[in-house]
Amino acid sequence: MSSEPCTREEFSFFHPLRVRWSEVDPQGIVFNPNYFVYADIAMTEYMRAVGFPYPDGLTQLGSDLFAIRAEADFRGSAVYDDELELAARVEYIGQSSFRLLVGIFRKEELLTQARLTYVHASVSEKKPSPVPEDFIGRVEAYERTKPTRK
Repeated sequence: MSSEPCTREEFSFFHPLRVRWSEVDPQGIVFNPNYFVYADIAMTEYMRAVGFPYPDGLTQLGSDLFAIRAEADFRGSAVYDDELELAARVEYIGQSSFRLLVGIFRKEELLTQARLTYVHASVSEKKPSPVPEDFIGRVEAYERTKPTRK
């Protein structure tokens, strides 16, 4: 990821998480794949916060989300029992996809910045379909930093 580090001020959504013993490696720090688990938790809780809970908000439409890209910049290390905050926002909405930016913070310190890209698709055909307008409207109403649109 070649972008400026995110800041707490650009997020409307935060979710607390305490690092568990099973998430640290022999070095005593969070094992790097767990940051993607944290990003997935942020995604689930973000969807609930905007009033479009996953998966129910999509099941009613006969659709689902498929992750097609995940990337992260590691800037610091969390350790056992750290109290973290998972910040999330939709930063981009395309025709059939959107990208979620996740900042993982320990107080003011950005530890990891992740981006997750999802494609919206019909469950029956498993083909991309337009991102639901209801979801777009809820995101735009919720966010202090509006997503860019294609």
